[in-house]
Amino acid sequence: MSGEFVDLRSDTVTRPTPAMRRAIAAADVGDDLFGEDPSVRALEEEVADRFGRQAAVFTPSGIMATQVLLRALTTPGTEVVCESYAHLAAYEAGAAAINAQVQLRTIDGDRGRLDADRVAAALRPPGFPYVGLAMISVEETTNRGGGAVHGVERLEALRRLADEHGVPLHGDGARLFNALAATGDDPRRVGAVFTAFSVCLSKGLGAPVGSVAVGDTAVIDEARAWRRRFGGAMRQAGVLAAAGSYALRHHVDRLADDHAHARLLAEVLVGTHPWAVDVDAVETNMVFVDTGRRPAADVAAELADARVLVAAMGPTTLRLVTHLDVDADGCRRAADHLVAALTGP
Repeated sequence: MSGEFVDLRSDTVTRPTPAMRRAIAAADVGDDLFGEDPSVRALEEEVADRFGRQAAVFTPSGIMATQVLLRALTTPGTEVVCESYAHLAAYEAGAAAINAQVQLRTIDGDRGRLDADRVAAALRPPGFPYVGLAMISVEETTNRGGGAVHGVERLEALRRLADEHGVPLHGDGARLFNALAATGDDPRRVGAVFTAFSVCLSKGLGAPVGSVAVGDTAVIDEARAWRRRFGGAMRQAGVLAAAGSYALRHHVDRLADDHAHARLLAEVLVGTHPWAVDVDAVETNMVFVDTGRRPAADVAAELADARVLVAAMGPTTLRLVTHLDVDADGCRRAADHLVAALTGP
C-alpha cells in the first residue's frame, strides 16, 4: 500500500481547510441560546437571504433540522408522505415516530424522486377512519437514488399538490446546493417552493458540523423552540457557524468540480465494465456501482487494502461520493483500482 487514502465513502468525511480553520479561530461568539452569538445570527441571516426566506435556525445536525421542522409543521397522529428511499424513512432510526409522533407513508418513485401524479394517486381518502395527511416531504438530492435531482419544476408540481390538500411541502435539502449546482436553478425560486426546508453545511460544503432549517418566521420560531426541547440549543456556537459562513462564500461554486470528478469515475469504469455503472445517472457527486458477481463488501475490502475507501450500499452495490478532499488524480486512482477489483481474480 502506498499513498494517502482516497476516501469516497461520503462527502461528510471532509476536514476543514486551513482557511476555514482560521475563520473558526477568529469567530466572534456569544451565547446562542440567548440569541447573542453574532456569528450564528450572521449565518442564519445569510442562508435565509440566499433562498429569499424570512428566517433560519442553525442546528447541530441534518437530522435535527428535519426533526424540528417535522414538529413545527405536523400534528401527532398524522401521516407524512415521502419517497421509499428517503433519508427520513431509511436513516433516521425511527426519529419521526418518536419525536414528531407521525407515521410515514412511503411511495416508490424514480431513483428517490417523487412525482406529483404518483403521489396524488397514492394519497388516502380524507376522513375517518383514515389517518390524516400532515405533510409531503422531498429529499433533494436523493441519497439512495444516487444523487438524483428533482429540479424546480418537479418541486413546483409537488407544491401545487400540497396546496390542493392544504398541507406543507417539506424539503430535506441535505445536498440542495449540489442540486442547484447541477441545474442552475435560482435558489430563491427553489426556496419559495418549500413551506420549510433544511440545507446541510457538512456535506458538499465541507464544514465540520451543522445544518440550517429555513422558512417563514413563525415556522422557524417554532422550530427553534423544538431545537431547545431536543437539546440542540447551543452556547458559543459561532465557532461552528463561522465554518458554515466560510463554506457558503468559498465552497459553493466549486461543487461543479465534485460533479466532474464523479463523472470521471463513472467514465473510466464504463470504459472497461459498461454493465457496472450508468453514466447518465451521475447527475451530481455520487456514483453507484454494480459489482456483478462479486459481493460489494468483498470489493470494498479489496479497495481498502489499496487505500481506497467506498461504501457498500447493498449486496452488489457500491456508493462513491466525491468531495473537496478528493481531486481528479485521486479519482483516477480510485477508478483504476475499482476496474481491477471488478475484473476479479
